[in-house]
Amino acid sequence: MFTNILIVLPIFALILTGWVARKTGALGPNATREVNRLVVYLALPAVLFDIVANAKLADIWEPGFTLAFAGGCFIIFGATLWWRVSSGHALADAAIDGLNASYANTGFVGFPLVLSLVGDRGMAPTLVATLVTVCALFATAITLIEAGLQTETRRRDIVRKTLFSLAKNPLLVAPVLGALVMLSGSHLPGPVHVFLKLLGGAASPCALIALGLFLAGTTSRTGSPAASTVGVFVLLKLIGQPLMTWLIAAFLLKLPSETTHIAVLLAALPTGTGSFMLAEFYDREAALTGRIVLVSTVLSIATISLYLAIAGA
Repeated sequence: MFTNILIVLPIFALILTGWVARKTGALGPNATREVNRLVVYLALPAVLFDIVANAKLADIWEPGFTLAFAGGCFIIFGATLWWRVSSGHALADAAIDGLNASYANTGFVGFPLVLSLVGDRGMAPTLVATLVTVCALFATAITLIEAGLQTETRRRDIVRKTLFSLAKNPLLVAPVLGALVMLSGSHLPGPVHVFLKLLGGAASPCALIALGLFLAGTTSRTGSPAASTVGVFVLLKLIGQPLMTWLIAAFLLKLPSETTHIAVLLAALPTGTGSFMLAEFYDREAALTGRIVLVSTVLSIATISLYLAIAGA
C-alpha cells in the first residue's frame, strides 16, 4: 500500500496546487478553461503523436492482452452509455459518463505502478493499454460527443458536421499522424522528439491543476453531485472494469497468469483526467466528473492494494 500512496501522492499535490491557486486568487475564474485548452490543443496532442509515432509494432502486437483490456474498457463504457442514455441524459453527457467509468489513468499512474510491481516486462502491455485508452476509447467518446451536439434534423447534415468536427479535433488528428509516421518506418528528428517531450510534459500536470482549479470553484457554480451517483461510477471503475477484464482474460481467452495480472492491474486504475478535460472543453457539466476523478484516485489506493493481496503479488 505504501508504494501505491507514493505513486498517487503527486496527483493529489498537483490537484491541491490548482485548488490553492484558485482560492488565493493567484489564478482567476477563467483559468480552468484556459489551462484546459492548453492541454487539449497543445500538450495532449503532442503526447499522443509522440507515443504513437515512436511505438514499435513488435512491442504493441499483444493481441490477447489488447482484446482483454479493450474488452473490459468498452463493455463498461457501453453499459454506462446505455444506462445514462436510457435514464434521459443527452448522448454527449452519457459519452463523458462512459469515460468516467472506463478511462483508466494508465499514463500518470499505470507506468510507475506496473514498473514498480512487475518490472520492465510490463512496459509493453502498459503502452498498449495507454494506446487503447487515449486513442481508441477517447476517439469513440469524442465521436459520440460530436454526434450528440449536432442539432440538425437531417441525418446527412448530422453526419457531415460530425465528420468535419472530428477532422479538426487535435486529439484525433495527432494519433492518426503519429500512426502514419510509425507505419512509414521513419524516425523523428532529435529536436522534434525533444520538442514533443517538452510540450507533452505539460499535459498531466496542467490537467490535474485544471481539475484543482475547477474543484475550488465548484461550490460557487453548482451544487455538489449526489454522493450515490459518484459512488456508482467509482464502483464501476474500480471494481466493475477490473472484474470484467479478469473474466475476459482468465476465462474467455485463458491468457497466461502474468498477462492477466497486468491487464487487471491496469483496469483497476482510477479514472484519468481525460473525461474531465472533455467535459470542460465541450462545456458540459464537469462537477460529477471532477468528483469521480478525485474519489476514485483516493479509493484506488485501497482497492489496488486489496487486489494485490488477493492476487498474491
